[in-house]
Amino acid sequence: MNNLEIGKDGEGQWLTGSLSKRPVFIPGVRVCPTSDLAPETYPDVRSFRQRFGLLVPATNTTMEHELWSLIFANPEPDRLAGVGLHTTPVLTPRPDVSSAAGVEQYRLQFLGGVEAAVKAALLAAPQYLIMGMSLEHIVSGIAPIRQTMAQIERYSALSWATWHDAVQAALQCYGAKRIGLVTPFEKIGNESAARMFRELGFDVVDSFGFACGNTQHIAHIPDWAKDNAVMGMVAKSPHLDAIVQCGTNMSMIGVSQRIEPMIGIPIIGINQACFWYALRESGFNSPLRGGGRLLTEF
Repeated sequence: MNNLEIGKDGEGQWLTGSLSKRPVFIPGVRVCPTSDLAPETYPDVRSFRQRFGLLVPATNTTMEHELWSLIFANPEPDRLAGVGLHTTPVLTPRPDVSSAAGVEQYRLQFLGGVEAAVKAALLAAPQYLIMGMSLEHIVSGIAPIRQTMAQIERYSALSWATWHDAVQAALQCYGAKRIGLVTPFEKIGNESAARMFRELGFDVVDSFGFACGNTQHIAHIPDWAKDNAVMGMVAKSPHLDAIVQCGTNMSMIGVSQRIEPMIGIPIIGINQACFWYALRESGFNSPLRGGGRLLTEF
């Protein structure tokens, strides 16, 4: 349940993130932008508890859908009633990631568009931001990834949920060390993802990449192919602690819910993990249905 207490002036309050243990400021929502209509202040009619800003590449057709599916699956007052998303695309007009040169071009496009996207997102007055991008695909190494996010975070005073923070927290909840990676990336992106997890302290036992040459193609990977990738990895490496899925345009919620009971280990999908992190850091602590084990158990 959200334990926020909005101040009488509507300015919000500071929390200590339950996962990061860092200070998190949540601006208030009980401010009516047209206060001349009445002396009272009113909350956002739909997002009266919290507005999350979601930044995704403009080619991404998956992440927003998956996060809304979690909201709609948990409509109760003690779960996600009154939680809303405001999604802003980051312009990426040439999404060819089939080569090192293409990935570099994509990196420049994405990072070049983030500042403008943040400015656009802030117009809706979100209270917390979610980076809807596997930065390890375009930035190699956890230190450069953190440096990149530090630069992005200067564009706003709000707190952010990032994949590298979310997945580290999720795997630590399970005490997981030996992991298998499933990604939509080509060889270079897969190696960069494995590097990030190794530098975070995890043993990448196996990895599988679908080698999508275009970021739009990622959303078209069929669920049966993801099932096969996960089941094949577990059969080849039976002592894994968890399966981790990268790539926000790659839907994994349905696969996680179907396959987790069969394999006996958690599947940490990027979309549900980032939203889980954002929610928990913001004070929403109830178990949530529809997103697999992580949202139910922690």
